[in-house]
Amino acid sequence: MNKVKVLNVEVDNVTMEEAVLHIDELVQNRKPSYVVTPNLDHVVILEKDAQFREVYEHADLVLADGKPLLWVAKWQKTPIVEKVSGSDLFPKVAELAAKRGYTMFFLGAEDGVAQKAADVLTEQYPGLQVVGCYAPPIGFEKDKDELRNILNMIRMVRPDILVVGLGTPKQEKFIYRYQDKLQMPVCLGLGASFDFVAGEKKRAPRWMSEHGMEWLYR
Repeated sequence: MNKVKVLNVEVDNVTMEEAVLHIDELVQNRKPSYVVTPNLDHVVILEKDAQFREVYEHADLVLADGKPLLWVAKWQKTPIVEKVSGSDLFPKVAELAAKRGYTMFFLGAEDGVAQKAADVLTEQYPGLQVVGCYAPPIGFEKDKDELRNILNMIRMVRPDILVVGLGTPKQEKFIYRYQDKLQMPVCLGLGASFDFVAGEKKRAPRWMSEHGMEWLYR
């Protein structure tokens, strides 16, 4: 797959459609894999967080989530074909799962939000199977019993796709640290995507997104 180096991150130069096709292939391969969606905030964190850099170095798919990355790539004369934001990718992956019969598990957000997102998506994409939703308590990553509970909960239902919305870099580090124990074909760290789908938060208008001004809206 063609990659483009943008500042301190290598991005897969793919369209949204190609990204979804690749995720489909990863699910079918059945090997533990994960997807990250860098934006400018990630680039800043990567500069000072060695563990986060390690997570990125081993990612199976790195998608440019943010117009500033596309601007830099164009300035470098190595243009990226399309912005592939995590929040746009989420419903596309749900649609893929519904068509292919893949199961999904949603981990993250506040109580009830992931389930609400699941309800919205299952109505939108008939046949979608969301086999679990869980909102971990604050500080769960330091609680061995809670971590064991989460891992067992996910392993019990063995989803094809795990979507984690814990915020960056927590979600990416969680996926990387536990991918071998979870043995998920595909994990995606998708930030506030549960909130957007559930209607708990509003996304920036498309014109702001297209002009790289989502940060201003937030």
